[in-house]
Amino acid sequence: MSILASCGSRVGSRTRVAAPSRLAALLGLAAFFSVAVLGCKQADAAPTASAHVMVTSNVTLLESPGESLPVRLAAQDLQNDFARVFGVRPRIVTRRRDAGPVTIMIGQEAQIPSDMLPAGTATSGAVASPPESFSISVRKADWNPDTRAVVLTGPDIRGTMYAIYQFSQDYLGVDPMYYWTDRQPARRRRIVLPDSLQRLFPPPLFKYRGFFINDEDLLTGWAPGEKTDHSGISLAVMNRIYETILRLKGNMVVPGTWTFPDDPQNRLAGRRGLILTQHHAMPLGVNVARWPADVPYDYSTHPQILERAWKDAVAAYDPHQEILWSLGLRGLSDTSYASMDPTVVGNDKRLGMLISKAIATEMRIVRAAHPNARFVTDFWQEGARLVHDGYLKIPPDVTPVWADVGYGIPQDGGDLAPGEGVYYHVAMLNGRANHLTEMVPVSRIYSQLGRYIKAGATGYLLLNTSNTRQVAMTAEAVMNVAWGGVPAGGAGDYYGRWAAKEFGERAAPALAKVYTDYFAAFSHVPAGEHGAGEDYGDQLYHQEAQGLLLATMVSPPYYYVPSQDPKWTPVPILGLASSKPFFLQMGPDWVRDTVQRELSICGAAQARWDGVWREALAAQRLVDPARRQYYGAGVLTMIAINRDSNRILYRVASAVRDFQAGDSAEAIAQATATLPAFDEIQRMESAAEYGKWRNWYRGEWIDGIHRTRDLVATFIRYLHDPMTTLPPPVIYGGWEGYYHIMHYEGDRTVDVR
Repeated sequence: MSILASCGSRVGSRTRVAAPSRLAALLGLAAFFSVAVLGCKQADAAPTASAHVMVTSNVTLLESPGESLPVRLAAQDLQNDFARVFGVRPRIVTRRRDAGPVTIMIGQEAQIPSDMLPAGTATSGAVASPPESFSISVRKADWNPDTRAVVLTGPDIRGTMYAIYQFSQDYLGVDPMYYWTDRQPARRRRIVLPDSLQRLFPPPLFKYRGFFINDEDLLTGWAPGEKTDHSGISLAVMNRIYETILRLKGNMVVPGTWTFPDDPQNRLAGRRGLILTQHHAMPLGVNVARWPADVPYDYSTHPQILERAWKDAVAAYDPHQEILWSLGLRGLSDTSYASMDPTVVGNDKRLGMLISKAIATEMRIVRAAHPNARFVTDFWQEGARLVHDGYLKIPPDVTPVWADVGYGIPQDGGDLAPGEGVYYHVAMLNGRANHLTEMVPVSRIYSQLGRYIKAGATGYLLLNTSNTRQVAMTAEAVMNVAWGGVPAGGAGDYYGRWAAKEFGERAAPALAKVYTDYFAAFSHVPAGEHGAGEDYGDQLYHQEAQGLLLATMVSPPYYYVPSQDPKWTPVPILGLASSKPFFLQMGPDWVRDTVQRELSICGAAQARWDGVWREALAAQRLVDPARRQYYGAGVLTMIAINRDSNRILYRVASAVRDFQAGDSAEAIAQATATLPAFDEIQRMESAAEYGKWRNWYRGEWIDGIHRTRDLVATFIRYLHDPMTTLPPPVIYGGWEGYYHIMHYEGDRTVDVR
């Protein structure tokens, strides 16, 4: 028995991962992919007498001559992974005679000699390997019988890259999320592989899988790219994001919220071998948040203007870029198209007709330049309603995509069909959900995505990760399901495996319970508008606290500063009877109702949050000492933001209640009692800015915890002296975040010539 086989891993002769009968994938294929062979303690032991291949720092990486750029960049990542493990970067060679006695051979199946391919692959068998499948095997080199080659190959570019990253994960111990979790692989002297190693990996479950980097305030503040790269986030960090997607075996990306087709981050995605796609608010990549002033945006009266914008956007992309085209019709800055066209207000039939017409026209425009183009359309918010009511007609060669509204429960109403897909959030900017912390439990991820798998609705899975670092655990969970299905064992098993990997086996049982209790601590919105799952995310605490403080000190009107809108957008006015409907309603009873609600809900939740905090502090002693910094950043800070923000909102509601009851002294005491909670959040966030993460929270502009604190300080002064300087009657709504996120675009607007 080989050393690796003795650890219980399935790497003996001719292991094949069966092609997923989709329900079989549900029962544990992803768990197999997550096996980290180097977790075996015996891996550094002296080799046995059985046939084996010993990989050391002298290994060479053999690329096929003329290999594609994405594969070459993945090979460079593998080279860096070897350096982390062995302390030496192996040579990359392209000539066989330059390869050492043990070499890692990298190339697409068509470039690998047929006698060096494992049985069942395209060249060695009668049936071509499926797209994005791959294999890892040990073979005798056909150029030298004394040379052993570890062959990493797939039928296409991405399959070959996945073979590289899977080898790195399983045999070098490199965590796919290492950049975000700071987990480094163990240093090694050698790695022993069985001479009979042969692993074949089937194609993915979901056809398209990837990240949407959305509402990217932390990334922009931490790694701005405006001066160096003419992008919002530095290209060095975007490259790491793309690497992460590939290590998780994703194949597509939306590289920012509001971008232009020729932006450098888009081109970089192509260099890395990722499919570029657009989100629901940017059909064909038209950056409607930069729509020019004095140009009508009305498909009823000026269809030719929108059609010119669509044509110009298609033409602006690199013609060689691989694109999955998003179709649809929305308003400016991710609003319903009904906000732009009075003829469709209250007329869903006409709204559906216009969106259907736009989709057909967009398809014709794209196919004029790209005859083999592929398309998706997203049923975001009003889109789901229009589909359910039968008003939206989708052509058969367009992949329909359902979406959740920020809480991990897609709005399909159970009406799923094979080939459809899902736009899924583990982070969400809506003024109420989570932006700085995890909020969507893995149990919900498994149950909801499991519905899609059962229905065969596996055509597409776009994952909104916002700034990524803060949702590393659930991002990995979703991508594992996207590749291989829902694993056996449930959420508790996943929490335990994540904790064991990130914090050590000794801490895993305690931390699995911490995660379970953490997700159970969230309060739920009473009678949620979108069904179960509308939780109290980190945004809600601060939006409501800011609103309560402002409305108590200053009477209406209130002015909402547009954030993701064209610069010429008029400022919405809130708080008056004549105010248009808005996501934050501040009518005459809003303060009274909000105070009553939050005294009840936040008051009941505080004990849950305090209990989770005590559990997490007690478990800290079990964490591997080398991983305690990340434990502080990834667990304690996450809990503190929610625990202390819940306390802040409860104390603010109490202070407003007491002030309105005429008890200014008690109101001052309650408002002052929020300050230790702000201090703890700041202390935890500062501790999480270790090493390369210095200034990570500099870009915390969207939740605006600092703005809540400023308003509390003003309120305390106001309680002492009502004639103190008042805050401006302004609701900021993430304005500062999008000022920085989009600042690199300058005064550029959409081309409608």
